[in-house]
Amino acid sequence: MTAMRPHNTDGGLSRGLLFLMSVATGLAVAGNYFAQPLLDLIGRELEIGPSRAALLVTAAQIGYAVGLILLVPLGDLVERRRLAMSLYAATAVFLLVSATAPNGTVLLVSTALTALTSVGAQVVVPFAATLAAPAERGRVVGTVMTGLMLGLLLARTASGALSELGGWRTVYWVSAVLMALMAVLLRVFLPRLGGDGGRQSYAGLLRSTVAMFRYEPLLRWRAGIGALSFASFSVLWTALTFLLAGSPYGWSESAIGLFGLAGAVGALAATVAGRLADRGYVQIVSGAGTVLLVASWPALAAGAHSLVLLLVGVIVLDLAHQAVLNSSQNVLYALRPEARNRINSAFMTTLFVGGAMGSALASAVWAYSGWTGVCVLGATLSAGTVVLWGLERISTARATGEPPKVVRDLVRTHTEGE
Repeated sequence: MTAMRPHNTDGGLSRGLLFLMSVATGLAVAGNYFAQPLLDLIGRELEIGPSRAALLVTAAQIGYAVGLILLVPLGDLVERRRLAMSLYAATAVFLLVSATAPNGTVLLVSTALTALTSVGAQVVVPFAATLAAPAERGRVVGTVMTGLMLGLLLARTASGALSELGGWRTVYWVSAVLMALMAVLLRVFLPRLGGDGGRQSYAGLLRSTVAMFRYEPLLRWRAGIGALSFASFSVLWTALTFLLAGSPYGWSESAIGLFGLAGAVGALAATVAGRLADRGYVQIVSGAGTVLLVASWPALAAGAHSLVLLLVGVIVLDLAHQAVLNSSQNVLYALRPEARNRINSAFMTTLFVGGAMGSALASAVWAYSGWTGVCVLGATLSAGTVVLWGLERISTARATGEPPKVVRDLVRTHTEGE
């Protein structure tokens, strides 16, 4: 059990506990995406129409958004291990309800509640950042977020495979057992960590979360960048199903689900971005990420008739999104250690709104102008991240009276090279 001790002797987070937290975030977020490739199967068994079955996706989105706003800030007020364990245990219970749902109404409610408590993943991320030594925070956050993104990307693949083995309910049974096990493991191996928010009331905590936007300019900039980045990410993964199901590909649902493996390759790059951030290149990682977001879309556009270019575009976009997300979290977690959960709540809520916006726009644009229109939309949203990142650097330089840090880093690197 020594491999799971909270800290290494040098004050950093142990590899065993870091791995546990990464798996925990991935399992929690995966539960919100299991139903997407199974809507037809669920609809037929429970005798509900396609439009009502599709409400399962909407219920998951709404539940997760409410959880981000109402539950994640509690990490700054209450003991964090207990909060994380309680949310994971509750998620396991709601997944069991989904697995035994007798009708569509029960499944709809349990889906919303599962998503509500699955924000335990967003309690674990700042928990890991707090436990990490400052010099390795970027790597730690990157590793945990890799687990989260892998859960998001591979949930559909796992869902399709498990449903073929034992029906759609099997997915929820397996997930419930894993979440219950994770709740126990978090209780055993996470250290006790009290909230730093003082004795303020719950209402005051929520007001303080909203107030973070007023008092932290970097949060406003990074929330905007993150929202546009996740919108671009969502545009791709929403419309990609339509592209692969139609001509010239004509793939089956299970084959489309396997395409998530390509996105997983890009997600694995988060740890690299984190290590660069630890070395002082967080702004360079951010800027490069926004540029790569834009650069991915020409390849994706050509992917309408080339599987190779489509794969390249997917990997580059996912890598870029991870770089933007990871670097933004490293910037924000350094602002107010005592308010990391509130900052994370504000940032991730905005990010989620951007993702929902991207999904909605992708569906509408696909209906009118197909894959070409989708790629123009994605490229436009990605270009917005470049603009906001540039404006953030200019604004920060004016506030401090110094050149942007990314410029200083480039000058220093050039000078050292000479």
